[in-house]
Amino acid sequence: MSELPATTREWLAGPGLTRLWDAARKRLEGNGVQATGSLRLTAVNTQERNDLSLLLGKPLTGAAVTVRLDALDARLRTSAAGLGLKEVLHELGPPLTDRRAARADAAARRNHVWSSLASSLDASPLAGQDWTRQWSDVLRRAGVPRGVTPEAAVRTLQQAVQVLAVLLDPERDGTQGRGELAATVTGSAHGLDDGTWLARLVQRGVALAHGTEFPGDAAGRRALWRLVSVTPDEVSSTVLTYGLRPAGEGWREQSLRERAAHHAEAHLTARDLLTLRLRLPAGTVVHICENPRVVEAAADAACVRPLVCTSGSAATVVITLLDALAATGCTFAYHGDFDWPGIALANRIIRRYEALPWRMGAEDYERLAARSQAEGIPQLPLDGEPVRATWDPNLAPAMTALGVALHEEATLDLLVEDLSRQLQRAHDTRQTA
Repeated sequence: MSELPATTREWLAGPGLTRLWDAARKRLEGNGVQATGSLRLTAVNTQERNDLSLLLGKPLTGAAVTVRLDALDARLRTSAAGLGLKEVLHELGPPLTDRRAARADAAARRNHVWSSLASSLDASPLAGQDWTRQWSDVLRRAGVPRGVTPEAAVRTLQQAVQVLAVLLDPERDGTQGRGELAATVTGSAHGLDDGTWLARLVQRGVALAHGTEFPGDAAGRRALWRLVSVTPDEVSSTVLTYGLRPAGEGWREQSLRERAAHHAEAHLTARDLLTLRLRLPAGTVVHICENPRVVEAAADAACVRPLVCTSGSAATVVITLLDALAATGCTFAYHGDFDWPGIALANRIIRRYEALPWRMGAEDYERLAARSQAEGIPQLPLDGEPVRATWDPNLAPAMTALGVALHEEATLDLLVEDLSRQLQRAHDTRQTA
């Protein structure tokens, strides 16, 4: 219930005093909620001047008014309000916030986070190790992620120390799954999933303890886990392939050759790529597509050219496979969707591997768009911001002009024809020999 008389409250809350209360509130919230100092109002209108004159008990005539907060506080206490400035502001609402105290409290809570980390390190087997000070300094400079409370930060940092103590124990033997380790420390098998703050803290510590660079990609982070005998999930993400015929007598290499001989696709996991020896003849051209339907069509047509599918955005396992093929001397030809995300992905692949664009020029797009229209295929609008194709400066303007998105399925027959033509060349070569 308000302590202000109703008529007094109504008058104090009127428009003539609004700027005064706003300015007073800002001043008090910044100086520890003390009615000290003064404030100045400029361009005062007639109603404000009259109301301020009544409130302060003195005539005001100028366009600017200076108000001493201690005098205003005393005046309010002896007026019909019967309350000091702080109480009046509280009554008019919203409640005052002591920002100075809030800043001090936030600083104290931040200091508690880092002092807690220091205590956890001192009480752990990691105490005294050279890298721990550097780790602590790096974490302090980076700060706590937005949205993480000090209490949650303390808990997460303690968990990070606990995980590192386990991983860097010189007497530790054997390999442990990342989910198993996370469940032991956090109670959740996903506590150390890639992208979590705890995982980043631990990975940063492992890198410093081993004197290695902090990895910037998923493949590097998996390698860092393996460095401390932790196995991340390397089976759920796969790359779709077709026609890979690597040399070698291992069962994995033989299995790929067998599937290729029977025109069957193969899904390779990151776990497969760790042990698979992908030795293809130097100079082998590997075609890359964006959509799995191309692989399916190539298999149906019994094509023999090797094909890798990015399945959209090219996950880490896709890049790992392409890197491995590039290391053996393979070259690449790339085709993707004619839409802006497709062009962005094509830029990534073509730039990284110096791949040749495969039916990805402006003329290819215009011919395909004309054919689709002539065949009465519904036109898919091209949405989003244009993306310049690094291999053909005319492609983005052509796509912008026509405004039609074309997915790989629209050019499927031409892609399969290319792959089949390669098959025919291989047959002709054998016949000539």
